[in-house]
Amino acid sequence: MSAHSFELAPWLVMQQKRVEAALLERVEALRGTVPDSLFSAMGYSLLGGGKRLRPVLCLAFADATLQASGRAGRIADDAACATEWVHTYSLVHDDLPAMDDDDLRRGRPTSHKVYGEAMAILAGDALLTEAFTLLTHATPVEESAARCRLVAELAHAAGAAGMIAGQVLDIAADRPATESYLRQLHARKTGALIKAACRMGVIAAQGNAAQLEAADTFGAAVGLAFQIADDLLDVTSTAETMGKPTGADAAAGRFTFPAVLGLEASRTLARAEVVRAQAAVQRLEPLPGPLHALAAYALERRH
Repeated sequence: MSAHSFELAPWLVMQQKRVEAALLERVEALRGTVPDSLFSAMGYSLLGGGKRLRPVLCLAFADATLQASGRAGRIADDAACATEWVHTYSLVHDDLPAMDDDDLRRGRPTSHKVYGEAMAILAGDALLTEAFTLLTHATPVEESAARCRLVAELAHAAGAAGMIAGQVLDIAADRPATESYLRQLHARKTGALIKAACRMGVIAAQGNAAQLEAADTFGAAVGLAFQIADDLLDVTSTAETMGKPTGADAAAGRFTFPAVLGLEASRTLARAEVVRAQAAVQRLEPLPGPLHALAAYALERRH
């Protein structure tokens, strides 16, 4: 192993702890200001573990943009947390009977199984809305423009042309079995928020246009690789490993990348996207580090 080799596992644990602490601080700020039942439901889903890929990507791009080993500051932490609040809301709503009708998430009963459908809907609504409160946190005047850009970035990714459009395409009764449809669906449903997280890291660090373009390309590529990996795991992994039901796509008759392209062609496509992502950040990260490793992790993860 060379002197410049980067080990993802210990770095990722450290970053996940950083994210968990930031999430806890921000959700605790709501204690006593909202009904206890709502606070409990929000915290149940938000603090229930997970890979924290989106906030970790946001912070990694902020740190890389600053080219510093220290923390990127509260604005980056707020941006990272906001992406996870939106992601968590989407999971809570996706699990509902009217959508994917899942009983298990991250190895635990889904929100609506614990708190009921109405409270799960409201908790998801609250997480989505409060994400934007995080981004408009009282701040020095010199950060105001960046925070406005962060709001616009996240709203676009989560909105009608982003995640919502992707979900609509996903539940369409006439969903065709084509690669082009899958690409369009997942560029919105999964890729939009992953790409936004990368871009928001650069914006929080007040990076330049070239750095933002690198984050854009990286995020789009990693988003696609991540979704293909999810599709592959749904076929090849177990519910115990995944912490949620597997085989659901096939059981529901949904077309996925393995179903349309086959397992090996899907892996080949995902590997090509990882290479594309790593090439995009070559200038931002000349020696392979967190960004290069996170691109590979999107495909190589086991859950």
